[in-house]
Amino acid sequence: MSEQKLLREYEVDERIEGFVLLKDIEARVTNQGKPYLTVTVADRSMEIKGNKWDATQAEIEALKAGDVVALTAIRQVYQDKPQLKILAIRPTQLGEPNDPADYMVAAPMKTKDMEEEVNALLFQIVNPTWSRVVRFLLNKYHDEFYKFPAAKSNHHAFAGGLAFHSLSIARLAQSVAKQYPQLDPSLLLAGAILHDLGKVLELSGPIATRYTVPGNLIGHIVLVDEQIVLAANELKLDLFSEDMVILRHVVLAHHGQLDYGSPVLPLMIEANVLHQLDEIDANIQSFTSALNETEPGTFSNKQWALDNRSVYKPSEK
Repeated sequence: MSEQKLLREYEVDERIEGFVLLKDIEARVTNQGKPYLTVTVADRSMEIKGNKWDATQAEIEALKAGDVVALTAIRQVYQDKPQLKILAIRPTQLGEPNDPADYMVAAPMKTKDMEEEVNALLFQIVNPTWSRVVRFLLNKYHDEFYKFPAAKSNHHAFAGGLAFHSLSIARLAQSVAKQYPQLDPSLLLAGAILHDLGKVLELSGPIATRYTVPGNLIGHIVLVDEQIVLAANELKLDLFSEDMVILRHVVLAHHGQLDYGSPVLPLMIEANVLHQLDEIDANIQSFTSALNETEPGTFSNKQWALDNRSVYKPSEK
């Protein structure tokens, strides 16, 4: 892939010409009945929305989310957010860049390194029931666990984000368990690794990520609980043993509140701690993403994942 400026490097009113990943596309009609396209494109630096006015039927049919496209556009600002006025957009041709991986943000750790660290953590889950369930499900969804994002557009919304987020929480769990000996470190580690595994069924994958039908209708918390139940049946474990019930509870309660999607409130100390660690890691990643797109000495755009706050990036010393 030939070198080109990253999307984040373009100034307002500057003309952009290059290749980007088409993450989302939707054909719409103006009030005057004219067709246009609203799209989201991305590279390794950021993603940005834009409109292509007076779109032709040929353009609509030729473009597909998840493909690399050739883009000509003007960078603009709309409601304090970056936006593109798209002059031209087309599929790539023979000999042009076409690998979506070249334009995707990825986890700051290599897959091999994450896998080695997770495998080492598995030996610290000393409860045999929890260990068997975790190993079974990681084996079943191995590739997806290390490739999928942890969200479509919020925290850890990048390739490998699911494993990176889960590993970050597992590290936090180890530290907290050392500080508070009343906690069961095995239960915390099992919960950290399993809590978001339902994302491999809720989301379509790392490229042009969408919610699946089960993701929209059921959600990742119930989906992962179902997988835990199926694993227990496959392993011939007693589904209503205390070990199985409390493992399921820790995972089911990890959003912390009924309004946030947890079917139950955290009623065990480990469940409550896992919820709080999940919040910490998600918030830190959301702050990090916002600050990466903010100039020193200024405020970011409003961040939906942070209750619509604009966060401040201190001036560089």
